[in-house]
Amino acid sequence: MFGISRSALWAFGVHILTASGAFLAFLSIVSAAEDDFTGAFFWLGMALIVDGIDGPLARKLEVKKWWPHWSGDTLDNVIDYTTYVMIPAFILYQSGLLDHTDALGRREELISQFYSFTAAAAIVITSAIYYADTSIKTEDYGFKGFPVCWNMVVFALFVVSPSANFSMAIIVLAAILTFTPIIFIHPGRVKILRPINIAAIVLWGVSGLIAVYFDLDNPKALDAIFIACSIYLFCIGFVLQMAGKLR
Repeated sequence: MFGISRSALWAFGVHILTASGAFLAFLSIVSAAEDDFTGAFFWLGMALIVDGIDGPLARKLEVKKWWPHWSGDTLDNVIDYTTYVMIPAFILYQSGLLDHTDALGRREELISQFYSFTAAAAIVITSAIYYADTSIKTEDYGFKGFPVCWNMVVFALFVVSPSANFSMAIIVLAAILTFTPIIFIHPGRVKILRPINIAAIVLWGVSGLIAVYFDLDNPKALDAIFIACSIYLFCIGFVLQMAGKLR
């Protein structure tokens, strides 16, 4: 049809798949605006799945060969910044997760507002700078510095429900780690411990999906699995780096 081969059409379908993440982002932000944070994270989860499969599909179907003037990387970055950064920051602010709900004084209210705005600013500004860095990928397909996976961080804070002070500390730590030479793994592409890494991200995803089913209130046993997988995925790159296994 129109002189376009079937292979080229299949290849362009990957761009459409990637672009569908924009609509999933829209559904997520609508849910968050209506204070339906379970729904917001569900749609972000769907966007995360799309982001996980479009890359391998693009390589398999040789998208760059068939559509050299369409940048899948640019399209991916636009949607990733929305789903990994902007919407999680909005959810964090909209939800009041950083509110000091145990105290109703004026001082506590001001602290809560300061936390919410500071956390949102830290997330969106540091992430924007990170996306402009052309050297974030390592030779081993890891990431130099925290790879601004704020969707996963904010989701974990919702599931675990720590104190506002602890949540703020995690956000500040991750923002600082964005600009460090510490390596974070890509579970599917870093070859070292790949089966374990994939198992960890699958367990994290399954326990997270169950948390969505339980309206972000997992049974304790699943909370333990979710927390263990979160810590592993967050720290394993640094451990391998210190052992000289990642460069």
